[in-house]
Amino acid sequence: MLPAGAARRGEEGIALVEALIAVAILGLALTALLSAVSTGSMAVSRTEERVTAENLARSQLEYTKSQAYLPLPASYATVTPYPDDYAVAVTADLVPGGDGGIEKVTVTVSRAGKELLVVEDYKVDR
Repeated sequence: MLPAGAARRGEEGIALVEALIAVAILGLALTALLSAVSTGSMAVSRTEERVTAENLARSQLEYTKSQAYLPLPASYATVTPYPDDYAVAVTADLVPGGDGGIEKVTVTVSRAGKELLVVEDYKVDR
């Protein structure tokens, strides 16, 4: 019988190796978890940015359609206020081959100088 705590022959240092392997496995698992959280956070941020851009574009199109028809070159007002760092631009062009009573309205939403979304629709002189 070996006294308590005594190592058997050939097993010296095994507990240290097991502890190092366990720490390595935990480190890898923690790294994977932090990477997943970081990726998820970036995806949520991009999705939030995209949803904001879509809402701004939709609001701008509806606002432009509700304004009186202006003959070209038209300058329609933009929806204000909008969130910081976002910019909304609206342009109107004649529809090729159209009768002059239809304009193609293009709304561009950008953030910090980076174009996020371009949406086009039509405005009719009624």
